[in-house]
Amino acid sequence: MVDHTAVRKPAWLNKKINLGRGSDMKRFLAERGLNTVCQSALCPNIAECFGEGTATFLILGPVCTRGCKFCAVTPGVPDNVDPDEPRRVSEAVKRLGLKHVVITSVTRDDMPDGGAGHFNAVINAVRSLCAVTTIEVLVPDFNGRAESVRQVLNAAPDIFGHNLETVPRLYGEIRTGADYGRSLDVLKRAKAGRGTVRTKSGLMLGLGEQEKEVLEVLNDLSAAGCDYLCLGQYLAPSKKHYPVKEYVSPERFSALKTKAEKLGFLHVASAPYVRSSYRAAGYNVKKTKVTFR
Repeated sequence: MVDHTAVRKPAWLNKKINLGRGSDMKRFLAERGLNTVCQSALCPNIAECFGEGTATFLILGPVCTRGCKFCAVTPGVPDNVDPDEPRRVSEAVKRLGLKHVVITSVTRDDMPDGGAGHFNAVINAVRSLCAVTTIEVLVPDFNGRAESVRQVLNAAPDIFGHNLETVPRLYGEIRTGADYGRSLDVLKRAKAGRGTVRTKSGLMLGLGEQEKEVLEVLNDLSAAGCDYLCLGQYLAPSKKHYPVKEYVSPERFSALKTKAEKLGFLHVASAPYVRSSYRAAGYNVKKTKVTFR
């Protein structure tokens, strides 16, 4: 059994999860058969985001074909893709009056295009009903298929995200089936394929990475033209998952933010509870210098 007792949770990680009025959002989504990564990944910010009427839609089903050791999403053999999902997502976005929507998915290695065509369909469906809504996607690596990246870009999302998650040295240990270079190429292809799209990536800290390794990844992302960066504390979803090796202090997150900003990122969100979709509606993609409320 993995030892989770070696590192004690510090005082700054004391957020209580209480859905409160966010329970209305949970019920609304459940009634429409929609999944959110907020629930599937056991996000610590779920009460805050649901309470504000924001959510990150998880398309292509709730089951992932990979089994990354840090992730709470259920691994296994997914069901067939629901062709009605784009309509339901778009209607939910309209009904909720979202000004910004985040669309992500499980990894679907069982599909020839990795689910890129379904991303395209969901984006177009949202656009057709909610023309003023800005759309952010957080995609898997599509097994490195350049055509899949193009399929998503053809639907013209405002923000194209793909998380590197951790430093290259730890990929083999915690990111089953993933490859650092391949993930970096997804972001490079997105920026090269559609220069107007904002690209975004994120890292979890506290997995055993070294400061030098983190800075090397930030340099790689900057060289790839990545616009937005999110840095947050890794929290193990259960005792069966990869254990937390270190709790990174708010001061270190702040120092990394300063270093990253010097590399030219338009916006850096860096704090213990930051996640890639946290307060995503605060990004203003219409400005050269992003604003974040």
